[in-house]
Amino acid sequence: MQQHLSNELLIALAKEYGTPLYVYDADHITAQYKRLTSAFASTDTHFFYACKALTNVNILKHIKSIGCNVDCSSINEVKLALLAGFDPKNVLYTSNGIHFSEIEEAQSLGVNINIDSLSNLEKFGQQFQHSYPVGIRLRPNIMAGGNIKISTGHDKSKFGIPVDQLDKILALVNEHNIWIQNLHIHTGSDIKDVDVFVKGIEVLFDIIPHFKELTSIDLGGGFKVPYKKGDAETDIPLLAQKVSEAFANHPNPNGKPLQVWFEPGKFLVSASGYLITAVNVLKENNGTTFAGVNSGFNHLIRPMFYDAYHQIENLSNPTGEEKLYSVVGNICETDTFAWDRKIHAIREGDLLVFYNTGAYGFEMSSNFNSRYKPAEVMVKDGQATLIRKRDTFDDILRNQVL
Repeated sequence: MQQHLSNELLIALAKEYGTPLYVYDADHITAQYKRLTSAFASTDTHFFYACKALTNVNILKHIKSIGCNVDCSSINEVKLALLAGFDPKNVLYTSNGIHFSEIEEAQSLGVNINIDSLSNLEKFGQQFQHSYPVGIRLRPNIMAGGNIKISTGHDKSKFGIPVDQLDKILALVNEHNIWIQNLHIHTGSDIKDVDVFVKGIEVLFDIIPHFKELTSIDLGGGFKVPYKKGDAETDIPLLAQKVSEAFANHPNPNGKPLQVWFEPGKFLVSASGYLITAVNVLKENNGTTFAGVNSGFNHLIRPMFYDAYHQIENLSNPTGEEKLYSVVGNICETDTFAWDRKIHAIREGDLLVFYNTGAYGFEMSSNFNSRYKPAEVMVKDGQATLIRKRDTFDDILRNQVL
């Protein structure tokens, strides 16, 4: 659930910048970060924003301004983070099935690196030996998350080096004298059960003694956020308590206490985002009323890709009689945002707002059907700023050879 920016402001922004339009509430991002830092205030815990959720450089600058670090999934995300002003020591790059040249480039940029395959770990050891610290992404063989498409720690997952290959990892580390400073696991997304994180820690406790130079343990992200009334969310204070207790009961046998790292993405930006659309047409068909909007899964793919729920409200008629609508897009494919959803009476031309679209909304958008990507606006301290222009036809043609 979400309602931070007023309907009046959203309508005004839609009139000024047109629709479809993504709007982000920077102050809500700040508030979410404070929830994390307050809960973990008594521990040595560091947070790295998983920027794959939303990489607009202005959002990254805001993330940096509130004191958060950044987690990157590609070398270009690393470059964006550095462009936004992050110190390399506050940038984490976790590779996944990439060519070793990306790791070489990340090393040249001075950022923290996690490696997720024996192959690349061996190449790293051959080239850098003990001259540059590195982390290892492990697969803990834990099933977690709200959807199989976003579960990453189970025993069929492509992510990380399986924990049962520890002997092979140690053989490479010893052979090449690799400097291991971090052990990383990430089990999935939409995790509401904090015990999942505790299980991950317990897996690591058996492994930690083998690495004498560890300085940190990375537990990934995946905190669940609520999308509708009654939805559960990750209990952050309880998580902080259980993580603290786990490490208190299992101190680092190598002496120095370990930092704990988390990689929140959706948790920080999801509820900050609003997608505003306009209703193009209303259609009656066999008892179903379709509200066709000027957007589609080219702008918000989560409902089609993950069966994700996004609350939808009528900004133009917020007190009208509630009726059932199927909200659909204008793409030449099935792109249904919601089936038989209760929404205040919709008229052609009305503005509908989709909530919780800050994470994996614009970030997963495309120019499918040769349609334009929306503009993006950030609201901070009551002031709205355009942070991405709406596409034009020139953007459709960019890089095409005529």
